Amino acid sequence: MRKILFATNNAHKIQEAQYRIGSIFQVISLKEVGINETIPEPYDTLKENASAKSQYIYNKLHQNCFSEDTGLFVEALHGEPGVHSARYAGEQARDTANLEKLVHKMYGKENRKAHFSTIISLIMDGKEYFFEGHCKGNIVEIANGKMGFGYDPVFKPEGSEKTFGEMDIDEKNEFSHRRKALDLLIDFLTRITPKENLS
Repeated sequence: MRKILFATNNAHKIQEAQYRIGSIFQVISLKEVGINETIPEPYDTLKENASAKSQYIYNKLHQNCFSEDTGLFVEALHGEPGVHSARYAGEQARDTANLEKLVHKMYGKENRKAHFSTIISLIMDGKEYFFEGHCKGNIVEIANGKMGFGYDPVFKPEGSEKTFGEMDIDEKNEFSHRRKALDLLIDFLTRITPKENLS
């Protein structure tokens, strides 16, 4: 099976990517190639941060790879946490602290509209390609569910009565922003001729 390096050590993201891509490609994490460092995300857009991560790994390993950056954008908070979603409560903050901060800031807000966005940066043979996925929904008042990660327990996608935190991976993939971006990545990768080497 062909392999593709995912420039992350986030186990949840690896799981979601492998679940979606696994029948075609084996997703390899940074840890599996000996990289345990955290790659900085210094920019103000998802696209720039995704690009920075894949460029860093490509330049370091000279190996085709992809990365992604994801953000939750809440209307009532003027787009917060947005590009800072992973570190909303501080640079070393964990999911619980980020979630608590969001719930606190949303207290009493009538407008609960929000959306998730994912941007994937793929670098192949020195060329960069981007793929995007989005999911509209609402922020619930009380966190529900222990599945998923990040803000999943408070995000209810449009068309569902469940939060992402209450869904198994099959249910989440019906709506997921990351799944939509991965589908575009898969479509691109499967159109590559056999002579081109992904690993």
